[in-house]
Amino acid sequence: MVDPLLEVNDLRVGFATARGMVRAVDGVSLHVMPGESLGVVGESGSGKSVTFAAVMGLVKPPGRVEGGSIRFAGRELAALSAAQWRALRGRSIAMTLQDALTALNPALTVGTQIIEVLLAHAEDLPVGWQARRKAARARAIEALRLVGIPDPLARLDEYPHQFSGGMRQRVMIAIALSCRPRLLIADEPTTALDVTVQAQVLDLIGDLRRELGMSLVLITHDLGVVAEHCDRVAVMYAGQVVETGPTEAVIAMPHHPYTQGLLRSIPHPGQEIRPIEGQVPELLGLGVQCRFMPRCPVARAECGQPVPMDVLPGGRALRCVRARELA
Repeated sequence: MVDPLLEVNDLRVGFATARGMVRAVDGVSLHVMPGESLGVVGESGSGKSVTFAAVMGLVKPPGRVEGGSIRFAGRELAALSAAQWRALRGRSIAMTLQDALTALNPALTVGTQIIEVLLAHAEDLPVGWQARRKAARARAIEALRLVGIPDPLARLDEYPHQFSGGMRQRVMIAIALSCRPRLLIADEPTTALDVTVQAQVLDLIGDLRRELGMSLVLITHDLGVVAEHCDRVAVMYAGQVVETGPTEAVIAMPHHPYTQGLLRSIPHPGQEIRPIEGQVPELLGLGVQCRFMPRCPVARAECGQPVPMDVLPGGRALRCVRARELA
């Protein structure tokens, strides 16, 4: 049996506020197998980005990882030193952030930003400063070519504002993939892009995943994107995973009322959109009840108690007291 490349168990992340500790991630468990693509979906505030900021070791005060385990390639990451994190990020795990315009440094050319990553993390560059920079520049040009940017030699010396939104996102992907990581975390990679460019960027990520043999975590609001590009899906709500399973099975027959609500809210020609009633709850002082209970159309008294994940046949898991009944 192949071991997971990434394994997160009972992860808890809190943020200190004037009103108390807000637990943005509360007991999240998930895994990613080698070469697999996992879609993580949910409304804003569900804890998707914070979960994987913790995976990358990027949660800083006033936030802190309060408990749980994060293992990558069998190695526990919780106790890594700052130097060990620097060696891991970019080289083995890479992440693209939501807004490429703010994530890229406007004062540096895109070539400089790719070359910096290569000089910091690439292990196969030659010895000697001049030789290393020359090899890194050649690799940067190849990275831009790989992500489909025309005339990469000329564009290497241009600044982020000289690129369109879709091209900036491609630059972000080029930076993330420059050291050939084993796992790419793509956090809302199509934010603010038009539909045509969205499709191009997502197809590019899928093609590169297969070409490089890497694993992918795709964080998104869009179940349609997950259906097309991911092998498995994890649905998050208010800091918890509420349903997981093979994408095709979850999309065809969602069990959790929240997943069902997400699918009903997707526009279909000739059908009225049916949004989920109510709002995502405030994460301060939620108590032990099912977090979807105030918005759930099938809630009952038992939903007021703690709800663990229930493992179902077919690789499915569900956080609902009615899990077996709904399945």
